[in-house]
Amino acid sequence: MALYTVTHEPAQGFGHVLDLLFPPRCVACGAFGAWLCADCVATVEAFPPPLCPRCAGPTRRGGLCAACRRSPGYLRGLRSVAVHRAPLRQAIHALKYEGMRVLAEPLGDILHQHWARQGLAVDAVLPVPLHPSRVRYRGYNQSSLLAAAFTRRAGLDYHDDWVIRERKTRSQVGLSPQERWDNVWQAFRVAAPDVQGARVLLIDDVLTTGATLEACAHALREAGAAEVWALTLTRASRSRGAAFGPSAGRP
Repeated sequence: MALYTVTHEPAQGFGHVLDLLFPPRCVACGAFGAWLCADCVATVEAFPPPLCPRCAGPTRRGGLCAACRRSPGYLRGLRSVAVHRAPLRQAIHALKYEGMRVLAEPLGDILHQHWARQGLAVDAVLPVPLHPSRVRYRGYNQSSLLAAAFTRRAGLDYHDDWVIRERKTRSQVGLSPQERWDNVWQAFRVAAPDVQGARVLLIDDVLTTGATLEACAHALREAGAAEVWALTLTRASRSRGAAFGPSAGRP
């Protein structure tokens, strides 16, 4: 039985005309009918046990995984839908780099289904922010689109202005785990007093080392958030095990 399903609302008006002229085609398998088809979504698999109680990722011996034992611990916990591979890998790439914003809806649906199974309560949903220059270049923040789609289904409060990325950072691609931590450390600032005492859920597309999520959670905890959880669509298959914390000598 499939773990996840997606529903596709028929396009209306001009969108319906476009669908007739240029039918949606699955970014993962190429089948016509939807941008992410039900057959591909049905192939998404859960992580096999034993699982880390903090990040719900695979661990060899049970108990906390190596990455969580070495984590600074600003996050209360992390959850990811699946390993970063087909079909979610193709869908994330298309959303992030090919301008296919329409994929935020089915992906947000999958995120909501996964989170609903966790039995965890939060008060507010936040996307991991991009620096304004990156938003101008790309035209949007893919995490904001995912978080908004998730929130519409979850019935939770959505806030894309509680945390800002005030320092422009290098791309994390190609950096070592320690370089990733140092690159994003203290890059975020909380801009809203409402965070005091709140249980916050951060949403992002991919979990690699967790550096960005921990740095964002650090800013929220310093501002008074009661606890911070993180939810991503996928996680890199190996790099979490090499996660470090902020460099020695940093606060």
